[in-house]
Amino acid sequence: MNTKEAQKLYLASGNAGKLEEFRVLAEACGRNWQLELLPDYAKLPEFEESAPTFAENAAGKAFYYSRRGDGIVFADDSGLVVPALGGAPGVLSARYAGPGAKNEQKIAKLLFEMKGLEGADRGAYFVCVIAAVRGGRAVAVVSEKVDGEVLDAPRGSGGFGYDPVFFFPAMGNTFAELKAEEKSRHSHRGKAFRRLLEVLE
Repeated sequence: MNTKEAQKLYLASGNAGKLEEFRVLAEACGRNWQLELLPDYAKLPEFEESAPTFAENAAGKAFYYSRRGDGIVFADDSGLVVPALGGAPGVLSARYAGPGAKNEQKIAKLLFEMKGLEGADRGAYFVCVIAAVRGGRAVAVVSEKVDGEVLDAPRGSGGFGYDPVFFFPAMGNTFAELKAEEKSRHSHRGKAFRRLLEVLE
C-alpha cells in the first residue's frame, strides 16, 4: 500500500455515526485509509438483509453496493445474541421492534423478553462480520465477538443500539458508559475492523 497517499474505503451505509466510529478506529490504529460513506447511498434501492446469518448479510450487502462505486466497498452486519432467547435479537437486531423502531423501543422489547431471567441466562454477546469487495470480487470477510450480559435497565448515554444495556465485565461498565476510544478498543466492531485493515494491508 502507498504510505504517502491514503486509499479510500467506502462504507456501504448511510449511518454517519457508524462511519465516525470506523474513522476513530482507523485513526487509533494509525492506518492510512480515508473512510467515506458510499456516494448516493440513500438514493440507491435498499439491500434486503434477509439472510439467516451475519456473514451472508454482510457479504451480500458489500457485493450489492460495490456495483455502484469504485474502489473497496465494505459492509458490516452486527447484532446482539442472547442464547437464552434462542439467539434473538440476532440478525434481526436492527429490526427487533419493527421497521423504523428507535433504539429505546428495541431495548424496551429486549428487556421485556428477558423479564425474569437471572444469572447466566442474562449472558449475551455482540457479533460483527465485515465483508470487503472490490470490482465484484471478495477481498476479505472477518468476524469478531465480545461477551457480556444484559442489564435490567439502561445505563449511560453514549454509543447506540443496545449499548446502554450491554454490560462489559472487563471494564465494569456498559458500552454506553465507555468513552469512544475505550469502546473502539474492546468492541466487536472495533476488533473486526482492525482485522479487516490488517488483511487489506
